[in-house]
Amino acid sequence: MRWRGDIHIDHVTPSESDVLRALGVPEGRELREPTRAAVTAGIEELRNVAAPSGVFASVGKDEFEAIYQGEGDNAAVTPLASVFPRADELALFAVTLGAPVSGRIAALFDAGDYALGGALDAAASETAELTATHIARTVLAKVRHAGRATDETRALGYSPGYCGWNLTGQRALFDTLDPARVGITLTESCLMEPIKSVSGVIVIGPACIHDFDDDYDFCAECAAHDCRDRIRRVSDLDV
Repeated sequence: MRWRGDIHIDHVTPSESDVLRALGVPEGRELREPTRAAVTAGIEELRNVAAPSGVFASVGKDEFEAIYQGEGDNAAVTPLASVFPRADELALFAVTLGAPVSGRIAALFDAGDYALGGALDAAASETAELTATHIARTVLAKVRHAGRATDETRALGYSPGYCGWNLTGQRALFDTLDPARVGITLTESCLMEPIKSVSGVIVIGPACIHDFDDDYDFCAECAAHDCRDRIRRVSDLDV
């Protein structure tokens, strides 16, 4: 199973509340009109400049084991190391919003338009994550259509640089998937260009395999603990 293509912006446009959350604005706080206007303009700017696209490809567990081990820099114990062996299927993925988004953000900051630049940056970050979620949904739909999954099957993405999977794991992932086909490349430090890009592995299987406690050594260094929300949502939704 392989796929490469564009993703319609309507499928991955964040809501105002998504962008406000990304900006660190507490839910329910009364907004001043300039803030609301900046967020609205940031979302509209995003829709004008973003060109979401992605690629994914099925990968076997043995092949992924080698990809995951990468250069041997992972934490000694990680959630993904125990999750992926229990998966029904795995797929590597990479998505991007395209270079113009990063260029527009930089131009706004250079021009001193920090309100719009910040709103666009937050909107783009949310859209990159929504695009990764869209890819996971697409993979799951294809697996279900092929009769290899039930309505209870779920899909969740894991990315290098998080939860003990060292960022250098990008190299082996990119060697196998070749995201250059959709314009994504790696820097020497394993950061992706364009910046608003996400890569990793989609783990497909029962929701319960993704349920882990955030008590690993590296969890103490994590300020967000976003995994809690991801685990909760994967039990409720299709991804």
